[in-house]
Amino acid sequence: MGLETLSQQSSFSLLNPSGPSILAPRLGCLNIAGRKPQRTPHYVPITSRGTVPHVAHDVMRDHVKIDSIYIGLEDFLQKAHHESPVYKLPTAAHESPLRKFIAFPKDVLLVLGPRRIPPIVCPTSNTENSISIMTSVGFRQLEAGQYIEAIQKLRPDIAIGLSDLVLGAKPGAKRRMKMVDRTHAYTRDATERLYGDWVAPEARDKALYFAPVLPLENTQQQLYLQDLAEDLRPRISGLALYDSASLSIVPEELGDLPRLSLSEYKTPHDILRDISLGADLVTIPFLSAATDGGIALDFTFPAPASPPSTPPPRPLAFDMWSPSHTTDLSPITPNCQCYTCTKHHRAYIRHLLSAKEMLAWTLIQIHNFHTIDLFFAAIRNSIEKATFDEDIRTFSRIYESELPRQTGTGPRLRGYQLPASGPGQPKRNPRAYGRLDDAVEKYAESISSVTVPDAGADELQDRGFAEKKDGAAL
Repeated sequence: MGLETLSQQSSFSLLNPSGPSILAPRLGCLNIAGRKPQRTPHYVPITSRGTVPHVAHDVMRDHVKIDSIYIGLEDFLQKAHHESPVYKLPTAAHESPLRKFIAFPKDVLLVLGPRRIPPIVCPTSNTENSISIMTSVGFRQLEAGQYIEAIQKLRPDIAIGLSDLVLGAKPGAKRRMKMVDRTHAYTRDATERLYGDWVAPEARDKALYFAPVLPLENTQQQLYLQDLAEDLRPRISGLALYDSASLSIVPEELGDLPRLSLSEYKTPHDILRDISLGADLVTIPFLSAATDGGIALDFTFPAPASPPSTPPPRPLAFDMWSPSHTTDLSPITPNCQCYTCTKHHRAYIRHLLSAKEMLAWTLIQIHNFHTIDLFFAAIRNSIEKATFDEDIRTFSRIYESELPRQTGTGPRLRGYQLPASGPGQPKRNPRAYGRLDDAVEKYAESISSVTVPDAGADELQDRGFAEKKDGAAL
């Protein structure tokens, strides 16, 4: 079945025969003119300040297959009274300033949201017309009108609607009601300004608007969902969900819209669960988090056949910091065809990690992206063959339920990537460089023990020159 969106050049089609309202895995295809078709289920890579972590543009072109990216607007904003450089970039009438600023290919789908994934808890609260965000220069408020202007100016392919989310704590009953009312107001105002009847057809925004569905029960946001299904239905092109349970409360009238899940997945098991409930697109925070920790993913779907006996569960990944890889000349995964596994071995990658070489994380990221690409291709094939439920059970039986823990230090993390430091809160990674005056002080302390050519015999003896220790001259 096909769905005409606001842009006549965009469509989402469900390919498998099951009804759109049934909580079941779905095959689909999201087509946007000029962009790579998105076969669903699929994933949307997360960026940091407009770049995929550890993947430069030439590496992405040659060794990583990326069809779409998620961008958090807060990555580009500065202080409230300063205009971001992304808005100042000269562009032609048909160009997207955001795409030109981050220098991504024209056929890559751009998904813009107000905040990065996963979001960092902000000390200030959302208001009736703004949400709290964390920029590279500190916390500030993003007003609903400013976000609408950002959609109009930056011209993404998909815009995730503004939502009033409570992070880091469980909201009370009154707060949940406020979340729904504010999100409802954000959505109604944004769709009216972007696609309202009073806006001339040629002036309506070309971005597809994905309305947010809050991580609340159906009864708490029933009126909001009803308004999405009735009055706002012609203006929205998809749904953005923040919790797995939200998949079960999507109204039947919205069942044929693409569903983008923004849940904070921890393992591939979590992804399989949501896809089994009808998720079409997902973001995967653990993908780059695993790479940061030196963790190389190693799982396949469907899982490989197990012997008649009951073996221990297989690990989902390898910790490349492990000393066992020091002299291991085998690839990360046997028979893997990614650039990393065909060109390098485990011992080399562990050496790069120990030396804090950036290439280490790039090679692991290339492998991890390849693993996830094969994972989703196999998921689509499994749904098409109607073996998905059985394959999930086998996968859960064969593999461990969690990724291995990080044992080594990761790359340097910038301040806006971390929660605000509290009293006594340790740093994620030790500092790699010291202050210059610290080095000078240490040098001054050690210089007195250095033997100089004009020193006399008594001075040399006082400094221990030529003393023997355990039969060896110092």
